[in-house]
Amino acid sequence: MTVASFEELCRIAGPVSRETFERLVAFETLFQKWARRINLSAPSTLSDVWSRHILDSAQLLRLAPEAPRWLDLGSGGGFPGLVMAILLAERPATHVDLVESNRKKAAFLQSVIGQFGLPARVHALRINDVPASVGTPDVVTARALAPLPSLLGLAEPWLSAGATGLFHKGRDYRAEIEESTHQWRFDLLEHRSMIDPQSVIPRFAT
Repeated sequence: MTVASFEELCRIAGPVSRETFERLVAFETLFQKWARRINLSAPSTLSDVWSRHILDSAQLLRLAPEAPRWLDLGSGGGFPGLVMAILLAERPATHVDLVESNRKKAAFLQSVIGQFGLPARVHALRINDVPASVGTPDVVTARALAPLPSLLGLAEPWLSAGATGLFHKGRDYRAEIEESTHQWRFDLLEHRSMIDPQSVIPRFAT
């Protein structure tokens, strides 16, 4: 990775240390190694993991820069949960809970957490089985997990307790939001993605 990559990360996520940048670079290498053995993401995205996944995840830090506790639903290959854990690792009293029911993916997440000493915990459970074992986070995240009406249902235990939802959504997000209004009441603020101009990150509060 180059100086330009470090500067781009700081533009996307806000100021980060060189050590944080180097952890993210090492994480990308580890991700690529595991992705050759298990399905961590769509094969078509593996040629651009840095931008498509890491930077896309890292932009969440600008949207909730002071939040210490994060919960990532359906973490998969670690986006955005592991990226947030790496970005927050140098801050005191931070923690990220990652929920992933697939055992192989959960093992990958745990391996990264252990290797980098991240302030994070993996819950190898179905999302509906998690609320009893996770306190109220400041932010709930999810990326490419489910259509928005279903996603709001999964996140509802934490949103109703006061957490903010930050959910990556693509070009069809307006239809999902319209459908969601028939089932849920919420306050919504839309953030345009800094990576993909056709995507947004809706901020939900109930």
